[in-house]
Amino acid sequence: MVSLHGVQLATHLISSFYGDLCSKVCECLLRRGTLTLAQIIRFTELSRENVINCLRVLIHQNCVQAFAIQQEGAFGEAPRIITQYMALFDNMIHKMRAPKFMQIVSEELGKDVGSSDVHVVRESFNRLLIARFIERCPAPEPFLAPPADGETPAKKRGAKSAKIGEERQTTEQRALAAAAPMDSMRFLMEMDDLSEEKSEECTNSVTVGEKRKQDVLKSDEDVLDADKKKEVLWRVNFEELVRRLRHKACISYVKTRINDEAAIVLSAMLELSRHSETWQKAENSAYLSINAIYDEVIKKEGGLGMDFERIRASLEQLGCQCLETGVESVVLRRYGREAYRIFRLLSKAGRFLESDKISDTTFVEKKDTIKILYKLWKDDYLHMEKVMTSGAKQSLFLLWRVNKEPLREHVLDEMYHAALNLRLRIAHEQDKGKEILQLPREKLVGELEKRYKLLGKVRVILESSLMNLDEAIMLFHDF
Repeated sequence: MVSLHGVQLATHLISSFYGDLCSKVCECLLRRGTLTLAQIIRFTELSRENVINCLRVLIHQNCVQAFAIQQEGAFGEAPRIITQYMALFDNMIHKMRAPKFMQIVSEELGKDVGSSDVHVVRESFNRLLIARFIERCPAPEPFLAPPADGETPAKKRGAKSAKIGEERQTTEQRALAAAAPMDSMRFLMEMDDLSEEKSEECTNSVTVGEKRKQDVLKSDEDVLDADKKKEVLWRVNFEELVRRLRHKACISYVKTRINDEAAIVLSAMLELSRHSETWQKAENSAYLSINAIYDEVIKKEGGLGMDFERIRASLEQLGCQCLETGVESVVLRRYGREAYRIFRLLSKAGRFLESDKISDTTFVEKKDTIKILYKLWKDDYLHMEKVMTSGAKQSLFLLWRVNKEPLREHVLDEMYHAALNLRLRIAHEQDKGKEILQLPREKLVGELEKRYKLLGKVRVILESSLMNLDEAIMLFHDF
């Protein structure tokens, strides 16, 4: 379930890109969950035409996934097929990461991928496909057959569903797994696609974007038309781009905390295991031999002079290092050094600790310890239990521990709230200074020039803060 401020941030992004009507439909799906067309119309109080148009846009932009299920009919009636719609929250949030994604592509493939030349576009497309920056679009409306008695729903489908398949899936998870193309087809360019490209080059009648729109923008009743020719459609592979950001963050962390050689070794290992990662948040990489790591290390800048002994030493250093949860740094900035020591102790312990034990271990005065613990508990960073001892003299003990998963969700929601506020502030500053920004450069003199420069500085600070905050959001949610 998406948090309150996560919903607000997502709807703000949709409103900024696609308008208020799409934002209203998006908010309805995020707050209420998967709905049918009739339910969306009822809850949003929009006209049928407006809702259908909004769903077309949101499906086209990979923000909504449609799927069909079989619904039992009333007494004496046959079952019927209905279409339901689910919001894709992660894809909505990715909208504000476009500059980061473009930077990754430019660094690896060069800036010519944005050229409008036909031959350059075709070559760029092939390079994007080889790098797995693009993938085949999911099925526009997969049908979910009702599971047989005793059968676990949705076995198979591909890499994206491998992790989900470990537990019993929800209907939404089954829909995503059913819509995802099989691994053998996900990055496959068929000969039919190449022949179609050649014919398009001659006719220049339909653009790639128009083909995507024509295939997806259909009414609720005629999406599943098997008689119509199915074209191969492509989209940005957010999973691969987020994985690259994750690897980049890990390498940067190791470089800062250990040394450059350890960062080179980690970079080589991540490169070798990149295609074997079957899930975006994979906790363990594939097993790698020291020879394979060495062969990749010497290809890296600064790795040519490294031998097996130095690589083994770096591997030992990597084995004893672990990434901070990120929550500790938040506690340090918000509550101070003593609160940080207390929270870190509880986080490492992973169990209940008594107030006096916490005070003695962290060397914080008992009075201050209780005050800090209560503040962290009040802000949902800690869980508290009261224990009363029985006997001649009854005593009350307060036990404390960190609830890591609820805490992660709480901090993530606060980050969504901060990101929303930053985007609103950026929009406010642009609106406040639009008159100055529209003036010709030659008229920006004296006081107007000072205000123009100040607006520029404020915007740079706000946008930099938003980018840094988004990196923290990805650490909690995507990494």
